[in-house]
Amino acid sequence: FTQILFYGSPWLQWNGRQAVLFHLVERKFYLFGLVLWPQDVFYLALLLIISAYALFLFTAVAGRLFCGYACPQTVYTEIFMWVENRIEGDRSARMKLDKAPWTAKKVIVKAAKHAVWLILSLWTGFTLVTYFTPVSELLSALPFNLSGWELFWIFLYGGFCYMQAGFLREQVCMYMCSYARFKGV
Repeated sequence: FTQILFYGSPWLQWNGRQAVLFHLVERKFYLFGLVLWPQDVFYLALLLIISAYALFLFTAVAGRLFCGYACPQTVYTEIFMWVENRIEGDRSARMKLDKAPWTAKKVIVKAAKHAVWLILSLWTGFTLVTYFTPVSELLSALPFNLSGWELFWIFLYGGFCYMQAGFLREQVCMYMCSYARFKGV
């Protein structure tokens, strides 16, 4: 559900424009029919405070519900592991493949997995940027007319998605996640 929401929201249209858009150039935040200006940051702060309290409340009532089902790190790790399982096979098949000598088949299988991971990561980075630049502008600028900042954020977010969901996986939760630190509080 969270990924459908993340990947789908930029494509929703509302009154002839993107339904969810944080247009930094125009200094307007569009949330369906609501238009927020920079001086409305108070409402954003209030929303963030309510969200934090809700997260603490749900954690106290239902445990690590957020970590298990809604955390982007967990969801992307599951997606990447699903891709890995489909391409390389289950755990025992992957271990056997890793121990096998490098053959053309092993190179193709490993390259296919990483190619799918990279495509998914770059699409994730592109989707993030569509929240700040209208989708129509980005699509018309593809592939060679994107601004430096747009390219930077696509590759940065895509690179972190690739690295964290593909390689670091649960180590991100154990060592880097601030939510795990204040969960005990």
